[in-house]
Amino acid sequence: MKIQRMVYAVILLMVLALTACSKKDETKIEEKKESIKMASWSQPISEQTNLLVDEKKQFFQKQGIDLNILPGAGGGDAIKNILTKKADIAFTDPGSLFFALDKGEKLKVIYNIYPQNVFNVVSLKEKNITKPEDLKGKTIGVYSLSSGTRQNLLILLHQAGLTEKDVKIVETGLLNFAPLMQGQVDATAATDTGLYTGRQKGLGEVNVMEVKDYLNFPSDVFVVTEETYKTKKEAIKKFLAGYQTSAEWMINNPEEAAALAAEYAIDGKNENNNLEIIKIRNQSSISEETEKRGLGVFDKSSLQQAADTYKRLGLIKNDLNMDAVVTEEAIPN
Repeated sequence: MKIQRMVYAVILLMVLALTACSKKDETKIEEKKESIKMASWSQPISEQTNLLVDEKKQFFQKQGIDLNILPGAGGGDAIKNILTKKADIAFTDPGSLFFALDKGEKLKVIYNIYPQNVFNVVSLKEKNITKPEDLKGKTIGVYSLSSGTRQNLLILLHQAGLTEKDVKIVETGLLNFAPLMQGQVDATAATDTGLYTGRQKGLGEVNVMEVKDYLNFPSDVFVVTEETYKTKKEAIKKFLAGYQTSAEWMINNPEEAAALAAEYAIDGKNENNNLEIIKIRNQSSISEETEKRGLGVFDKSSLQQAADTYKRLGLIKNDLNMDAVVTEEAIPN
């Protein structure tokens, strides 16, 4: 009996020791996590499901990153939030980036989220708006005045020699197809996923002008200030590793992502809609360049072309050198 008690005592001590060591290891892992706040251009929506599910999938946690997302209302908001140090990384559009650089802000572009231009301008068939010239004198809805929808609308207008003074631009919010259907606007600037959602909600026959047919450049990129890039480079690398893994997961597992979107996205109640939106967004995450070198890489020439076009059309005043702004150093191989 004494021997048995001694054996039990030894086993108990070993279990307690292992438990203590395990807790210490968990504490060390927690201590190593670094907080990163990402400023988004939007509320948490289904097309960004890969960013929203870290609680369950731990794409970022496994990299030692405690991710916090700051919602916004347009790419301009996201840029503003990193300039005011409310966030570390901006999920924003190139137009908002160009405007900030034009004002002299010191920024770095670190990841190509969506290499394809996903913006469009949509109008009901009865309006007979089929080309940029037809927008003259029309009322056009945009998500917000600081959003990529407005900036890409300006590109279309300039193709026809038009400016904002030739149209009436109004803010209609993220779900801006309702005003179009109700006749409050003649056309609305949106995205490919926005158009899909509108069609699911009863949008009838429409004409669609794709901005990529006039100027194809990335829709969204990750941007940081030069200061943040210098002081948090290792954390940024870990964040991008987590994001790249999450994007690959959503591309390879759209059904699982659609199911989780129902739990985490504000627009995710319908799993079938989630799936279609996620498939659309997955397509914009890849390009010929990403097929060769991996997700997140840049075709710098397309971004430079976009910056040059913004300058030529009078949207910005200064020449921008994208070679000096874009870096692939933090993107995982």
